[in-house]
Amino acid sequence: MTDLTVPDLSLVVLIGTTGSGKSTFARRHFPPTQIVSSDVCRGLIADDENDQSATPDAFELLHYLVGKRLATGRLTVVDATNVQRESRRQLVQLARDHDVLPVAIVLDLPEQVCAERNAARPERADMPAHVVPRQRRELRRSLRGLEREGFRHVHVLRGETEVAEATVRLTRRFNDLRHLTGPFDIIGDVHGCRAELETLLSGPLGYAIERDGAGRAVNARHPDGRTAVFVGDLVDRGPDTPGVLRLVMGMVAAGTALCVPGNHENKLGRYLRGRKVTLTHGLAESAEQLARADADDPGFGARVGAFIDGLVSHYVLDGGGLVVSHAGLPEKYHGRTSGRVRSHALYGETTGETDEFGLPVRYPWAEDYRGRAAVVYGHTPVPRATWLNNTLCLDTGCVFGGALTALRWPEREIVDTPAERVWYEPVRPLAAETPGGADGRPLDLGDVAGRRVVTTRHLGRLTVREENAAAALEVMSRFAVDPRLLLHLPPTMAPCATSAEEGYLEHPAEAFAAYRGDGVREVVCEEKHMGSRAIALVCRDAGIARKRFEAPEGMRGVVHTRTGRPFFEDAGTADQVLDRLAAAIGAAGLWDELNTDWVLLDAEILPWSLKAGGLLREQYAAVGAAARAVFPDALSALAAAAGRGVDVGALLSRQRERAAAASAFTDAYRAYCWPTGAGLEGVRIAPFQILAGEGRSFATLPHDEQLALIDRFVDRDPLLTATRRLAVDTADEASVAAGIRWWLDLTAAGGEGMVVKPRLAHVLGADGRPVQPGLKCRGREYLRIIYGPEYTRPEHLARLRERPLGHKRSLALREYALGLEALDRLAEGEPLWRVHEAVFAVLALESEPVDPRL
Repeated sequence: MTDLTVPDLSLVVLIGTTGSGKSTFARRHFPPTQIVSSDVCRGLIADDENDQSATPDAFELLHYLVGKRLATGRLTVVDATNVQRESRRQLVQLARDHDVLPVAIVLDLPEQVCAERNAARPERADMPAHVVPRQRRELRRSLRGLEREGFRHVHVLRGETEVAEATVRLTRRFNDLRHLTGPFDIIGDVHGCRAELETLLSGPLGYAIERDGAGRAVNARHPDGRTAVFVGDLVDRGPDTPGVLRLVMGMVAAGTALCVPGNHENKLGRYLRGRKVTLTHGLAESAEQLARADADDPGFGARVGAFIDGLVSHYVLDGGGLVVSHAGLPEKYHGRTSGRVRSHALYGETTGETDEFGLPVRYPWAEDYRGRAAVVYGHTPVPRATWLNNTLCLDTGCVFGGALTALRWPEREIVDTPAERVWYEPVRPLAAETPGGADGRPLDLGDVAGRRVVTTRHLGRLTVREENAAAALEVMSRFAVDPRLLLHLPPTMAPCATSAEEGYLEHPAEAFAAYRGDGVREVVCEEKHMGSRAIALVCRDAGIARKRFEAPEGMRGVVHTRTGRPFFEDAGTADQVLDRLAAAIGAAGLWDELNTDWVLLDAEILPWSLKAGGLLREQYAAVGAAARAVFPDALSALAAAAGRGVDVGALLSRQRERAAAASAFTDAYRAYCWPTGAGLEGVRIAPFQILAGEGRSFATLPHDEQLALIDRFVDRDPLLTATRRLAVDTADEASVAAGIRWWLDLTAAGGEGMVVKPRLAHVLGADGRPVQPGLKCRGREYLRIIYGPEYTRPEHLARLRERPLGHKRSLALREYALGLEALDRLAEGEPLWRVHEAVFAVLALESEPVDPRL
């Protein structure tokens, strides 16, 4: 039996004369969906598979189909004669363009056999006699040069027996280790720092190091069977390259580690093979160290050379969810095999420019990465390992005096051990020189200006128009808090559907029905506090704020409005709020329980008049004052006229209704206003959601659990007030009725209303998109403030019931997705500019034209 090995992602090119049985061979060994046939393409073009006049168009179609399949990562078989070098050249180029291996399978059958087969087929009975001999001559001339043409595997089957007995066996690509699910410990660039490597392995990673008779580390095993994965650059610059290689080679041989090559291994390998290389960037030190090691352990250098030669450019692990390479890898190269892929995995891509230190400027591929797989790499030293678009650079410059860093996967936990000393002076300083640029990337106007498309993991790609971005930038640049502390802006919230209930514009029945229609049974009704929305970044102490967020000296956080402005004009008042919040959280034991030294809170700060004093005086109070000035005299005059027998009864009744509506309007807004004194006198704060902490977004924590956590620290300080709530089952009529009664009682007592939220916080609808995260249902009297004193008159309600809600709902979902994205990026430790991309987008969308009363 002839065993033909074919990589599971490759372009298989069948080569043989007409009548050699290529189509039969293809159908026997490959599914029909994998085969692209020139005859079939000819038929699609001309309705006749033997119409030679359609051949140019047929091959254009064939190449198009092959390209589409290879682009999606699917093995493809080309069924055509392919005896001419030019036809094969185009196919080899297609394989290179899509970074897959071209494989040639040649069916070399005798000329007489092919001629007899053609004669037996009616559609080829008229084939000219010279066709098969000519194709056979071209085939024979091609056999010796197929590998030089670029085919990585060439299989030649000679005669009918070999063709009949052949089997095709698909083999995994060397880089395809998707079946290995870990857990893994991925370790950054070691660069000869053996002592730090042993400390990292035996310390935070928990490996047991095995030593030989001379006390040298030759293997390390984890008691739980974890596998170490090295991102390359084991060698050069550091004090003990042979020691690092001996340990890593032993681990790879024992199956306790995997390793991909770095550019330094690539250069060292060429040196060990006797190639001419320049002994720079630490290679001279490695050469000297290896020479001494080879003298002590003959053959060590040869083993190192063989080890380097056997390294695979990158690995795809854990079901395709993890990719490890030295210099990072865009998604289009994952699992692909070509010189281009290997080059990018080793060196990355440069822009062709050099920086002020004379080093190449590398193309920031990670900024554009949107792939599903996490890409973990090294190569370019950064001060701190931070996630960026689901990519992580683990080279934290150990050899330059930084740290040796590892990622525990799938936990996504970053651990490190500091360098013992500066072993090699870097050309470029390791520490970031710009605030907020822990990844070496400062905040930049270009991150938020102009038309932008922000990719979110919960709602896909969202567009921010240029004019909206400009409006947001105006607010942020002139009025916002320190950008290093601006981590989240709350999204807008959609109102419930318009009610048909007599006398009501909004009613809980519509909110419950909407969620029931979305398949959400469990909802939480939360009291809506009539205050001003605020976001509070609370750190355990000022030292944490400075270390984690680079806050100015003495600050332990910030309290800002929903547009990013400082909430309190007096910084001392803000400090008091933060001190008391931190103390309450600590007294409840939540710092330790949540395993964080900082939290981001969403809250309402009461009274409404605290921030809306100007609005009250200029808009609401003016209406009330005008009503009080006009209606008494008007009603008195109309009453006197009625007493004299003048027919003004209808007018008098109408004016009395208007006066009562104006009085109700005044009573409505006064319920949310009370005097406040110096500092926090009269101020109440109602936190209702913990948004994030170190390494975690809490935004999708179920709302009942959220409020239970908040209750624990709200009870610790009279400044804080709890949020009343009620659980409702939208599929249970009695539960829905109870929810409606609760809302009626709440609003009758002067409350603004409630917000109805899915208990599970983040719920997907039948279409796979998030359902509304909350629907506000405002009380009848509160809406009088919004829509005017007389909005409840039937003619006004009829008009208001036509209000369009679609844009507001769309806006609420988009801002919600952006808010979640900002929190996810923050929790994952992504750079500040990445967090700001989503935060700014929330504010930008706020400038979209929509009825502000909704």
